[in-house]
Amino acid sequence: MSFITIGEYKKPKNAKEAYDLLTSKKNSLLIGGGTYIHLGSRHVSLAIDLSDADMEYIRETDTTIEIGAMTTFREIETNQILSKYFDNLLSHSVKNIIGVQFRNMVTVGATVFSKYGFSDFITALRVLDTKVVLYNAGEMTIDEFIDSGRKKDLLEKIIIKKENLRASFQMMRNSMADYAILNAAVSKGDTGFKIVVGARPGIAVFANKAMEYINSNEISEETVSKASQIASEELAFGTNGLGSKEYRTHLASALVKSALLEVI
Repeated sequence: MSFITIGEYKKPKNAKEAYDLLTSKKNSLLIGGGTYIHLGSRHVSLAIDLSDADMEYIRETDTTIEIGAMTTFREIETNQILSKYFDNLLSHSVKNIIGVQFRNMVTVGATVFSKYGFSDFITALRVLDTKVVLYNAGEMTIDEFIDSGRKKDLLEKIIIKKENLRASFQMMRNSMADYAILNAAVSKGDTGFKIVVGARPGIAVFANKAMEYINSNEISEETVSKASQIASEELAFGTNGLGSKEYRTHLASALVKSALLEVI
């Protein structure tokens, strides 16, 4: 059984207070939904509860959608603003994650900042024009953030550019209570197709060769099949308790093909 002991507990009222507390002690911990802090026994000198830090919102501007770090997956799933854009991609990416109770706890900020390899949500975000806003490091694209090193910081929100594009999210699970064995997302906009595969079990990555191929050829069932095959061949897959490397390699082609067919 895992136990966590906490020396001090604080509940900041805004992002500045939260960041100042985070950097005030070496062994400090931000608490969002709190769904994963029980993994392993540990002592935390300072626990920082973000529930009152004014970071739970979904806001629409003329050109963007802003999602606060404390927004839950359940809110992503049911929000009417998000349902109007990207073929409801973000809702589709989270709606099958374990159960409603769990989705009512998991937060956007913890998922994105932690760069979880099994994340369905990150896979979906990467086929959109997405930026993250960190309190200290500032604004950057999600691709820059994923590729950056891990530093102590506070993710305040994500910003998604509103675009007229088609999008699809696909995944395979052993059961509805499991994490995805593999997931894939595709978008098609003015600049062409984006193809991302995640839960490999590594973090979601672009299938660059497949994207180059399908963006350079006339769209047909044959080119879709070929692009899907290229994606399965160019990406690295691994084995864990959910599935083997070989199964994921085979599955990648099928998921990418399904996603491509939905957006053409």
